Amino acid sequence: MKLQFVLCLCISLLLAGSLSAAETTFISGGDNLWSNIDNWTDGIPDADDKVRLVDGAYCILDIAGQVGKHITMEGAPSHFVVQDGGGLEINDWLIVGYVGGDPEDPHLMEILGGEVNSLVRMNVGFFGAGKLVVDYSGILNVHSQELGAGGEDNGHGVIELKGGEINLLGETNILFVSGNNATGSMDISGGVLTQPYTDEDLANINGYVDDGTITAYGDVGTVVVETVDGVITVKGLHPLNPIPADGGVSVPGTVTLEWTVDAGTPVDVWFGTKVDLSDFTQIVDKQAVTSLNVTTVAKQRYFWTVDTYDPGAEFPNLGPVFDFYADNQPPIADAGDDVTSWLDNGSVEVALNGTVIDVDPTTTLWSVVSEPDDPNSPNAFIADPAALNTTITLSALGEYILQLEADDGEYKDEDTVTINVYSNSCEAAKSLPDYVPLVGDLDEDCDVDQDDLDLLMENWLKCVALGDCDPNTP
Repeated sequence: MKLQFVLCLCISLLLAGSLSAAETTFISGGDNLWSNIDNWTDGIPDADDKVRLVDGAYCILDIAGQVGKHITMEGAPSHFVVQDGGGLEINDWLIVGYVGGDPEDPHLMEILGGEVNSLVRMNVGFFGAGKLVVDYSGILNVHSQELGAGGEDNGHGVIELKGGEINLLGETNILFVSGNNATGSMDISGGVLTQPYTDEDLANINGYVDDGTITAYGDVGTVVVETVDGVITVKGLHPLNPIPADGGVSVPGTVTLEWTVDAGTPVDVWFGTKVDLSDFTQIVDKQAVTSLNVTTVAKQRYFWTVDTYDPGAEFPNLGPVFDFYADNQPPIADAGDDVTSWLDNGSVEVALNGTVIDVDPTTTLWSVVSEPDDPNSPNAFIADPAALNTTITLSALGEYILQLEADDGEYKDEDTVTINVYSNSCEAAKSLPDYVPLVGDLDEDCDVDQDDLDLLMENWLKCVALGDCDPNTP
C-alpha cells in the first residue's frame, strides 16, 4: 500500500512538473494575431507557458493582459510586433534570437506601442542573432538581472531605441557581449533609456558610450547621459537638433519645425504622415532657412526630414527621418512644497497653494490620501476641494498626505504634498533638518529664559558639591 502511494505521488509530481513546463508555439498565417487561439499549437499562452516563435513566425501582439513564463525566438528569423493596446508580462526571460538568424537577417522584435514587462531578464542575440526596436509609444520594462545584447558564444544583438522608453528597474543592469565571437550594440534616437542611479551603473553606461557600444543616430549623434532625482536618463541628440524633438509630442494646429545648420546652408525639407519616404511632400526646396510652419491635426503622427547641401554641391546629404505626435498636452500638477505646522487650541488651518500648467482649461480636485488615526476622525477638512488655492483644517497630530489632481477632460496628472502637524511650534521647529538649538536652551523648549538659568544653577551646584568640576572654570 505504501509503495502504491509513493508511486502515485511520484506520478502526480511528474505531471505537475510537465504542466508547469507547458509549451505553446505560434503558427503564422491568416491574421497573425496573438489574440487568435487558432494561431497557437496549444492555446493562447498563460503564466506557466514557454512561448516559442520559430522558423519565420510573424506574430502581432494586439491585446493587453497577456502573460507567459518564457518567450524564445528560434530557428529561421521570426518577427514579433507589439502594437498600440498590446500588453505582455513575462515571468522569467525573454530572448530575441535564442538560436538562428544572422547579423544581416536577425530575429526581430518591435515594440511600437503598448507595454512589455520582463520580470527577470531579457537578451537580444543569445546564441543566435536578434534585433530589438522600441519606437513611437512603445514601453519596455526589465525588472531585474539584465538587459543584454550579444549573449553567449556567437550571439549577435542590436538594440535600437527610436522612440518610447526602455526602463531598467530594480537592480537591472545593461550588459553587452559576454561570449566569444559575440557582438552587441545599442543606438538611441528619439527615445529614452532610464535606470535607477548608482555610481557603478553610471560608470557602466558611460563606459559603453566611450567605447562606442552605445551610440546616437549611428555615428553622427551625441549620447546624452544625465542623472536627475536619482534616475539615470540616456538620450540621443542629432546635430540638426530638431524641434519638435524626435519622438516628441506637439500641440495640434500650427507647429513650427526648426533645425540647426550652419548659416547659409541650403536644405530640402520633406514632410508626411507615413514613414515611407515615397509618401513625403517636399515643403522646402534648396533654401537657406532654419524653420517652417506646418499644420497638424490631433491624434496624428508626422514624419519629416532635413537634407543639407555642402557648398557648391548638386545633391544633398540625406538626413534621418524624425517624427512627432500631434496631441493634447497633459496637464502638469504641482501640489506645492511640504509643510510643517502645529496645533493651536486643538486645530490648525494650512493654506494649499497648487499650480497647474496646461494650455487647455482644467478642473482640479484636492483629496486626502492619508491622515493620522484619530478617534475624533475625520480630522482633515478641505474648505473648497475644487479650488486650486484653498485651505485645509487639521485637528490631529501626525502626517497628512494630500493629492492635487488636474484634469483637462482627456488627460490627468496628480501630485502630492505632505503636511506634518506637531503639538507646538517648538516641536515643529525641532523636526526640521536644519534646526539648530539656541545657545543656552537647556530645557530644549526653543527659548532661553529663567527656567534655563535655574537648570544651569542646579546642575552647577550639584557638580561643585560632588567635586566633579572646578567652580572657577567656566
